[in-house]
Amino acid sequence: MSKVAVVYWTMGGNTEAMAQAVAKGAGTEAVECSDFSADQVAGLDALAFGCPAMGSEELDPDLEELFNSCVPELGERPVVLFGSYDWGDGEWMRAWEQSAKDAGVNVIDTYIAHLEPDDDALAACEALGAKLA
Repeated sequence: MSKVAVVYWTMGGNTEAMAQAVAKGAGTEAVECSDFSADQVAGLDALAFGCPAMGSEELDPDLEELFNSCVPELGERPVVLFGSYDWGDGEWMRAWEQSAKDAGVNVIDTYIAHLEPDDDALAACEALGAKLA
C-alpha cells in the first residue's frame, strides 16, 4: 500500500471535508498544512494538496508557501490538487495546476467543488484518493 499524505488548508470547512474524503479513498488521515513540512515528502509515495479559492481566485498564502517548499522534493511522485470555491469559475485551480506542472510536479488530477461538497463531490474526492493509493 502506498504512503499518501493529504495536506490541506481550510477556512470554512469545505476543503477540510474534501480532504477527509480524499484521505478516506487513500486509506490515510488528512493533515492541516500547519502540521506538515517539506522534509516529510521523502517518506511518501504520493500526495494530495487542498486549498480553497481565496481573494480574487488565489491560493491561501500559508498553503502556497508550504506547497512551494515541497515542490523540489516531489520528484515524480503523483500529486492531486483539490479545493472549493464560492464565486468565479475555478481560475485559481487552473493557475495552480499550470504553475505546478511548469515546476515539474507530476499532477495527475485536480478537483474543485462549489461551496460545500455534496455527495457526488465527496465521492469524486474519494476516487482521487484511491488514484493515489
